[in-house]
Amino acid sequence: MSHTPSRQEIGSIAGWMIETSLRRGARMADVLFSSGSSSQFSLRDGSPERDIRGSSFRIGCRTVDAQGRQGVADTDDLSKDAIGKLIDMCLQNCQASEPEPDVVLYDGEVPDASGSMIFDAGVLEVQHSEREDRCRQMYELASGSDSRVVSVRDTSWADGSGSTMYASSEGFLGWYDDTYAACSVTVVMSDGDAFEMTGASAESRRIGDLDHSSVAREAVERGALILGGAPAPTGVYDVVLDPEAAASLVESVGELFLASAVFKNRSMLKNRMGDKIGSDCLTLVDDGTIPWGVGTSPWDGEGVPSGRTVLMDRGVVSSFLFNLKYARKFEVASTGNASRSPGSIPGVGFSNLFIVPGERSPRQILEDCRGGILVTELMGVHTIDPVSGDLSLGVKGALIGPTGQPGKPVAGMTMAGNLVNLLSAISEVGDDLRFFGDIGGCTLVVRNVSMAGS
Repeated sequence: MSHTPSRQEIGSIAGWMIETSLRRGARMADVLFSSGSSSQFSLRDGSPERDIRGSSFRIGCRTVDAQGRQGVADTDDLSKDAIGKLIDMCLQNCQASEPEPDVVLYDGEVPDASGSMIFDAGVLEVQHSEREDRCRQMYELASGSDSRVVSVRDTSWADGSGSTMYASSEGFLGWYDDTYAACSVTVVMSDGDAFEMTGASAESRRIGDLDHSSVAREAVERGALILGGAPAPTGVYDVVLDPEAAASLVESVGELFLASAVFKNRSMLKNRMGDKIGSDCLTLVDDGTIPWGVGTSPWDGEGVPSGRTVLMDRGVVSSFLFNLKYARKFEVASTGNASRSPGSIPGVGFSNLFIVPGERSPRQILEDCRGGILVTELMGVHTIDPVSGDLSLGVKGALIGPTGQPGKPVAGMTMAGNLVNLLSAISEVGDDLRFFGDIGGCTLVVRNVSMAGS
């Protein structure tokens, strides 16, 4: 099939794949189709570096046999011969898999995709010249805003659209469309002795949410804040995490709430439902229904409607995230968090994960944390032990001066301890919720943190 397939053609192919799989012995089968078109333009030190435009699609099939063994395969060839071979491969992969009696398919109604607010027609109207102009404007802003900028390593703009179809032997057949737009700036700064490379980015489903000029300014501001950083004296400090640093911590904490990790003994939260592991001001939510959220969709990778799940309520573990298989294992309902590609078996993942914001602004918070450390980057978050919670994190940022403004740059300091102790020491959450992709962070205040420095 050389032309771009229509929805009717894809639907017919999916129906044939499911019917053929069942006829050849599968107990259940589903099909996931994903297509997309994207454009990207970037400058390196003001000169064009990448100019990429393209489109692609893949269709994948999963078969489940009577013992619950799963087989999956995908292709970008929609010819009948290729699809037949794909089904052969699925059925063969079943034979090589382990039995999983908890594998089921969603048997409910197809959710309404029309109100998801994830498709912005304005993204489709972006012209190539606009992408280049925005990159040029970001370059000029970043290079001209501070004399210590020695290189604008990258200014980039990307946008695109996609379509997703899910069909199953339970009678599900649904489509949804989405869009995205993103921009980023990376700068290198030097004060003559030290160098620092920093950046900033933004991403959204709709183009009107992106302010490329503010991204350029933020990249330089973040670099200026930490340029020439050195360790402060070893001691006990109040630590203020900015939203980006907080988001990196949120993502690591969120992984502990994935039911797959809990079941496989890869999370410290096993058998801790109802336990208090954080402060009263800390509420963690995963919400796949947020208008224009990067992780928003009408349904997950198994057709289950997306929803809102409170994972930690005022510091207390209140839920995990489930797909259908792990929901069966825990004897609960799926939270609509199946994550997959056309060529993969469903796992468990986030939709939009974030901390519920507080009431005070970052400026008010910093004024109450004079002498503390404002942290703009946490290093080593991925090394937090998910079972014990032990951690050792490096920080970059600045000392908070007597007026509540960032002062002397700080780097080369570490904070060690345990994740539960860290979460319990959070005394305030700011009102500045900001998403970095599908992870949202707010300014966080952590009191009395032992920091190793000079």
